[in-house]
Amino acid sequence: MPTEFISLAFPNESNELKPIPGAPIDPDYLARYARNLDDYGYNYTLQPYDSGGFDPFTTASFIAANTKNLKVIVALRPNTLYPTVAAKALATLDQLSKGRAVVHFIAGGNDAEQAKEGDFLLKGQRYSRLEEYIHILKRAWESTEPFDWSGEHYYFKQFQSRVRPVNGTIPISVGGSSDEAYRVGGSLADIFGLWGEPLKETKEQIDRIYAEAEKAGRKDRPRIWVTFRPITSETDDLAWAKAHRTLDALKSNVGAGKGKPGQAGAPPQNAGSQRLLDIASRGEVQDRALWYPTVTATNARGASTALVGSWETVAESILDYVDLGCDLISIRGYDNLTDMIDYGRHVLPRVREGIAARENGTVVAKPEAVKKGEANNLTDG
Repeated sequence: MPTEFISLAFPNESNELKPIPGAPIDPDYLARYARNLDDYGYNYTLQPYDSGGFDPFTTASFIAANTKNLKVIVALRPNTLYPTVAAKALATLDQLSKGRAVVHFIAGGNDAEQAKEGDFLLKGQRYSRLEEYIHILKRAWESTEPFDWSGEHYYFKQFQSRVRPVNGTIPISVGGSSDEAYRVGGSLADIFGLWGEPLKETKEQIDRIYAEAEKAGRKDRPRIWVTFRPITSETDDLAWAKAHRTLDALKSNVGAGKGKPGQAGAPPQNAGSQRLLDIASRGEVQDRALWYPTVTATNARGASTALVGSWETVAESILDYVDLGCDLISIRGYDNLTDMIDYGRHVLPRVREGIAARENGTVVAKPEAVKKGEANNLTDG
């Protein structure tokens, strides 16, 4: 599969540097944002889920109506929508967008956040529910006859959806850094999402995911999606100056209570955030350009690892992950629209040129982690 790029499409001008509490959707801004993603060659946009946030199905439909090629990833928590309803909703979006719908599942990594919408299952139960949910979706999209279901979490009789995905099914994405996430995603997902970790740790996670796919008897493997928050400019020096201004703004907003919920206070419950904070404790910069102070400033809430450097440095850093096996690269900045356009102008073309050079045999690439591993006898396949 080709290497593809993911970003978010934001509903208004609020961002982490200049938050606007309670800002409503600005339809003109969202349409402009989505069209820029389309025009600059991004392949997907994620519409995230938050218990108090905008409905991602609605914004995804709006984005699809305002773009031509951009695929729309709807984030979905299983506790919020019965699987038979989700099967129809996703297939409807897929038909409206002419086959551009994708679903990203969030099992739920924070008890308090889940409780806000009436979900009190324990973590292991949430992954068990997600596993069952995915099986139901696939059955609903594939079945030409009504079917019954009697499982641990769902029970129904004679369901049949007359709404079919354009291509017969819809890509399913799962993310996480726990054993349960690796098992469910490795065995069932088309895409597995990771947050930006050092190359060595990323390789270890990919190996875990692939092992679960093999254990499940799959003949294919999930595509690997990795997420970064690049801070970039014309030169490395300018990028680092921008990075420290960004960090100062993040700290100031969190200190003033303007940050997102969960950016300060108790340690995070989810394994992904715990891993990020653990890695951050080892040093500020990992590998070529992976910067962790943005992780500690936000208490590792969501994707928060930055890639800092010139356009060339950031592109080379991304290529290290492509060489590792990550073929879905998610990048979003802190000055949302401006950063997205800068990436589209300066980073995406450089990454694609690097990939083309590798495919043409003019570059024999080895990720930084592999190079370091050979030097230190650390690689283990």
